[in-house]
Amino acid sequence: MVGDRQGWLRCLLAGAVFVVGMTGTTLPTPLYPLYQEKFGFSELTVTVVYAVYAFGVIGALLLAGNASDRIGRRPTLFWGLGFAAASAVCFLSADGLDWLYAGRLLSGLSAGLFTGAATAYVMDLAPPGGQSRATLVATAANMGGLGCGPLLAGLLAEYAPEPLLLPFAVHLALVAASALVLLRLPETVRDPRPLSSVRPQRPALPAQVRPVFVPAAIASFAGFALFGVFTSVSPAFLARYLHVDNHAVSGLIVALAFFASTAGQLAVGRFGVSRSLPLGCAVLFAGLAFLAGALSVELLALVVLAAVVGGVGQGLSFRAALSAVAAAAPVDRRAAVISTLFVVAYTGISIPVIGVGLLSEPLGLEQAGLVFTGCMLVLVTSAALYLLRRPVPTRTP
Repeated sequence: MVGDRQGWLRCLLAGAVFVVGMTGTTLPTPLYPLYQEKFGFSELTVTVVYAVYAFGVIGALLLAGNASDRIGRRPTLFWGLGFAAASAVCFLSADGLDWLYAGRLLSGLSAGLFTGAATAYVMDLAPPGGQSRATLVATAANMGGLGCGPLLAGLLAEYAPEPLLLPFAVHLALVAASALVLLRLPETVRDPRPLSSVRPQRPALPAQVRPVFVPAAIASFAGFALFGVFTSVSPAFLARYLHVDNHAVSGLIVALAFFASTAGQLAVGRFGVSRSLPLGCAVLFAGLAFLAGALSVELLALVVLAAVVGGVGQGLSFRAALSAVAAAAPVDRRAAVISTLFVVAYTGISIPVIGVGLLSEPLGLEQAGLVFTGCMLVLVTSAALYLLRRPVPTRTP
C-alpha cells in the first residue's frame, strides 16, 4: 500500500512536469494580437510564427523521437525543459520577429521531446496494474497543459502588468521548479546509453498498417488543423470581428478546445476504438460546422461551441487513431509507426494554418477560415465514409 502511494505520487509529479512542459507551447496564443500591434505584422506572419512550432516538433520527433528509450527519461526531459527555458528567454528578449521565430522553434523542440518521453515516464512510474490510470494521467497532463498555456497567458495579460513579459517569466519559474522535481524522481530506463547513441528515426508504414493508417491519419490531420487555426488566428478573429478585446476570454476559449479534447480522449475507453474513430470524425465534423457558422454570422456562442465540440471530436478521433495504429503495427516497428502518425498530425497544424494566413490577405480572415473549414469537412467526411466500409479492429486503448 505504501509502495502504491509512493508510485502514484511519483506518477503525478511526473504528470505535473508534463503539464509545465506543454503549457509553454501554447503560452503565446492570446498574445499574438499584442505582438501584431507592437511589431506591425500581418495575419500571414502570425500563422508562419505559429507553424514554426510545428516544424520544431516534427524535427524533434524525426531526429530524437526514441531518445528517452536510449539515454533515459530524465535526461530527455531535462533537455525538453532546457528548450522550454530557452524559448521563454527568447520571448522575454523579443524586440523583433526573429526572436518570436526562435522562441517558437525552441518551444516545438521542447514539445517534440516531451510528447513521447513524458508519456512513457508517467506510465513507467505507475504502480503495477496501474497502466490504464497512468495513461489517463498522461493524456490529461498533455492536453491539460496545452489548455493551461492560453488560459494563464490570457489572465496575466489582462489583469497583470507587462503582458508580453510576465507570462514567460512565470513559465520560466515553473520550468525551474519542474527541474527540481525531476531531480528527485528516479530514472526508469535500465542501462541508459550516452547521447551519441540517439539516431534519427525514419517514418515507417508497413503494409499491414496502411488500411488503418489512412483514415486515422486523415482524422488526425483534420483535428490538429482545427487546433492550429484556433491557436493561431482565433484571438485576432475574436478581437476584430466579435470585438472581444479581453485577453483572458480569448485565452479561455482556446483553452476550452484542449480541455474538451481531454474529455474526448477519456471517453475512448468507454466507447472502444472501433466506435470512437468514426464517432470522433462525426463530432469533429459538427465542430467544424459550428466554426463555419461562427465565421459566417460572427456569433461568439458558435465560436465556443466550435471549440468544445471540435475539441471533443479531436480527442475521440486522435486517441482512437493512435490506439488503432499502434495495435496494427508490428511490435518492432511500433515506435516508428506512431512517430509517423504524429508527423502527419503536426503537419496538420502547419501547412493548413499557413494556407489560412495566405488566403487572409486577398480574401479576409473570415473567408479564408471558411475555405479552410470546407476543406477539412471534406477530409473528415472521407475518413468517416472509409471507416464505415472498413471498420478498424476492436481494441480498447
